[in-house]
Amino acid sequence: MEQEQLINAIKSNNSNALKAFYVTNYPKIESLVLSNSGTIDDAKDVYQDAFIALWNNIKNKAFIPANDSALNGYLYTIAKNKWMDTIRSQHFKKTQPLTKERIGFIKNEADSSPEPIESNQLNKAMEAFKNLGQPCKQLLTRFYFDKKSLRDIATDLSLDEASVRNKKYRCMEKLRSIVLASK
Repeated sequence: MEQEQLINAIKSNNSNALKAFYVTNYPKIESLVLSNSGTIDDAKDVYQDAFIALWNNIKNKAFIPANDSALNGYLYTIAKNKWMDTIRSQHFKKTQPLTKERIGFIKNEADSSPEPIESNQLNKAMEAFKNLGQPCKQLLTRFYFDKKSLRDIATDLSLDEASVRNKKYRCMEKLRSIVLASK
C-alpha cells in the first residue's frame, strides 16, 4: 500500500490497513527493545503507545510524511523515544527487575551472610515502626510497601520531591534511633 493510501486508511480507521501496518512494523520495535535491555512485554507496551501516538498525530494532521518511508520511520522514532524514556526512568529509579538469576544471587548472598536476621531483630524493627509518628509511617509505607516513587509521593502530598526525600531520610534516621535505643 502506498503512503498516501495508508494515511487515508488511517484517517478513516480502516481496520484492515491499520492491522497490516501494525503487524508489519512490530518486529522492528520488538528487536529495538529486546536489544536494549527490554522484554517482549516492554516491546508490546512501547509499540502500543507509539502506534497510538502515530495514529493521533495523523488524525490531527500533526504529522505529514515527506516520502514513502516516512511513516515507518516516524513510528520507529516514536517507539525509540518512548523506550529511551522508559530506560531513563528505570535508571533514575535504579530499579532492577527480579529475574530468576537475581533471586538466586540474593538467596545465595543471604545464605552466606555471617549473621542472618533474627526474628527478635525483626520484632524490634516492627515495634519501632509502630512508635513512629503517623506522617513517618505513611511516608515509609508508601515508599517501601506500596513501592511508590518519591515523585508520586510528592504529588500526593503536594510537596516537592526534595522535601519528600529529606522527610524520608529523617524518618529512617528516627526509626534507626528507636531500634538502637531498644537494644
